[in-house]
Amino acid sequence: MIPIRRVKALLRAYGLKPKKRLGQHFLLDERLMARLADQAQLSGRDVVLDAGAGLGFLTEILARRSGKVLAVEIDGGLVRLLRERLATYDNVEIVEGDVLKVALPDFNKAVSTPPYNIISKLLFWLLDRHGLEVAVLVVQEELARRLVAEPGSDDYGRLTVMAYYRADVELLEPVPRGKFWPRPDVDSMAVKLVRRPAPFEVRDEALFKALTRGLFSHRNKTVRRALRLALTALGMDEVVARKLADGAPHRARRVRELSPEELAELADYVAGQMLKSPDHPRLER
Repeated sequence: MIPIRRVKALLRAYGLKPKKRLGQHFLLDERLMARLADQAQLSGRDVVLDAGAGLGFLTEILARRSGKVLAVEIDGGLVRLLRERLATYDNVEIVEGDVLKVALPDFNKAVSTPPYNIISKLLFWLLDRHGLEVAVLVVQEELARRLVAEPGSDDYGRLTVMAYYRADVELLEPVPRGKFWPRPDVDSMAVKLVRRPAPFEVRDEALFKALTRGLFSHRNKTVRRALRLALTALGMDEVVARKLADGAPHRARRVRELSPEELAELADYVAGQMLKSPDHPRLER
């Protein structure tokens, strides 16, 4: 374990303090960091993303095992620290900015302990990232449960569906809150996502994703009602949306009960109905 006094001294040397608004909690367990890198099976051919590089302890481990590391950090003070601490690693590119917005070179793997306040958005972003092969992350325990939840359960939702659509998900090991400083309010979990072809096909992937997002905004409503609301939110006339929803498959069931395959069936139904009628406006995605 990295001593807390070492972390505090490092921050103090640069005039820094952990920023709660940025979700900064620094992982102290170097053995765990090594296990995260092990799970990614890194080699000299890999370009690895470290989202929220923080103090750079994980970044160093990744740099010793991979061809290149993209260390992204939004905190300008930590960027200065990283550039000085990691100056001897010529295969580390430090990128200042929001990982979800900044332009990045291509990478094929991601290994990181991201800030808590971006993890959910980061997961969706990574799942859509072309060229990504594997991601090994430390996420909140609640998010980890959502990644592998069963239809109908309290944790089942849009994230579950999109993770299932894009990747094989494995829960690796629990990460107690005491392994971080400052200590967060919740425990975490190390997870691994391995990109693979989708287990089912959809007619219109953008529509499938947009409808899944809209439907799970009303997860406890019937499919008929939730679909009408989702379609109108996407720009469809309410009368047309109501008629389409009245004929939808699984219309009497609750959104939370539908499997990913059944949600795909629903999206294909909508896509098919829109193709049949030239009067249907193009939906906003």
